Amino acid sequence: MTSALKIGVSLLALYAGYCSLLFLVQRHMLFPRAMIPEIPEAARRVKSPLESIWIQTYFGKVEAWLLKPEMPAGSQPAPLVIFAHGNAERIEHCAQELAPFTQWGIGVLLVEYPGYGRSEGTPSQASIAETFLSAYDLMTQRQDIDASKIILYGRSIGGGAICSLLKERPAAAVLLMSTFKSVRSFAPRYLVPTFLVRDPFDNLSAIRNYEGPLWIGHGKHDEVIPYAHGLALKEAAPHARFNSYDCGHNDCPPDGRIYWQDLESFLLHAGLMP
Repeated sequence: MTSALKIGVSLLALYAGYCSLLFLVQRHMLFPRAMIPEIPEAARRVKSPLESIWIQTYFGKVEAWLLKPEMPAGSQPAPLVIFAHGNAERIEHCAQELAPFTQWGIGVLLVEYPGYGRSEGTPSQASIAETFLSAYDLMTQRQDIDASKIILYGRSIGGGAICSLLKERPAAAVLLMSTFKSVRSFAPRYLVPTFLVRDPFDNLSAIRNYEGPLWIGHGKHDEVIPYAHGLALKEAAPHARFNSYDCGHNDCPPDGRIYWQDLESFLLHAGLMP
């Protein structure tokens, strides 16, 4: 064996080992649940009435929080937002910030990911899809929820959870914030073939087939999920409303007032404000 061939075989072996390592650790990178910081008890409190719900799945119980809308007693069934958070968050991190929905008379269901917080199981595309599908079906059986006005809202990795659900169930509207085309599209960044991606979360294919009201928001300086991903989603759904913000990933949106005005305007136009 020549020296050049030996070097080539060695490099090939090193690359195979690198790919094998990434294949094994990719879910720890995609779902860094062990690195999520705790938040103070005071930060978990919300003004809206909160109902703790446990979603039954084949792998165990997953927690969800239902924030009740601020509506007079005896009101008609309310619209509902089903929310999927980022990969370095838990539902208690997000409850306070979603309060504007409840003030508008819209309920909010924050669904946890398997293996996060107090929930059983381990996170993957399959287990998350199962959880959100079960949560959706549970909500449509409630008398206080208008099953014809379910809004799906995903942020960052949560966009993948929401788009997986969108392939299986109808939605009155979809909100996607700082999310990606697909997880496979990140494979070239790590110099690995796309078939090694275990949880592809193909958001593009989901929204291409969705003709309902769609809102997409993205930071122009997003260093985690580049702005080009938001533009690609918009190109795949020309009817979507697109809002860009002067921010990165974790500091987006930079102005909450403007952000909530954008969402309010979109929901009003979609006929989903009570």
